[in-house]
Amino acid sequence: MNRRQSLMILGALATVPLMKFFSAPSAWAEGVDVKAILSDPDAPEAGNPKGNLTIVTYFDYNCPFCKKSEPDLEKVVRDDGKIRLVYKDWPILSEASVYGAQMALGAKYQGKYQAAHDALMAIPGRGISKDQMRDAVAAAGVDMTRLQSDLGTHGDAITALLRRTLSQADAMGLQGTPVYLIGPYKVAAALDAAAFKKVVDQARARPPAK
Repeated sequence: MNRRQSLMILGALATVPLMKFFSAPSAWAEGVDVKAILSDPDAPEAGNPKGNLTIVTYFDYNCPFCKKSEPDLEKVVRDDGKIRLVYKDWPILSEASVYGAQMALGAKYQGKYQAAHDALMAIPGRGISKDQMRDAVAAAGVDMTRLQSDLGTHGDAITALLRRTLSQADAMGLQGTPVYLIGPYKVAAALDAAAFKKVVDQARARPPAK
């Protein structure tokens, strides 16, 4: 993982004021393909596909801060009803993180991405092993025999998606997980439901870019 192994210091974000990590997105700077980020046909989605606001979440299944925010993110998306949620599996913290992302994305081919994602996010703590991840996915009702088959058949497509996500994150200068692109804003911190709602409201109130 080299440089990215140092991202475990993200624990510091938990005590830093939100606004330091809240900004109009340099994400949409020159050289960043906005359409590719928002509309990758292989990236899993949730929420309202015709919603009037998109949230893109960059996360790692070994990131405790991603897990802390996940229930609040899902609550806001569910309660709002007009948010399209795009998942960006960005496994940067460990080899097991890559394994978890591959399993979740492989489960998509049997319509079980959300079940696998939720199960992996629900494993407490950090340093989650491959065995723990596999057991959680199996317990979520994913057909593991089919998953192995789909990983063999679609492995190249999954790898390509993970590489695209990595390239996007690098192009935006993202330094670690979690990161949320909420309309025109980029937030690199764990949020609770109230904070998510605040950014959503501000994103909707912001005049469209000319």
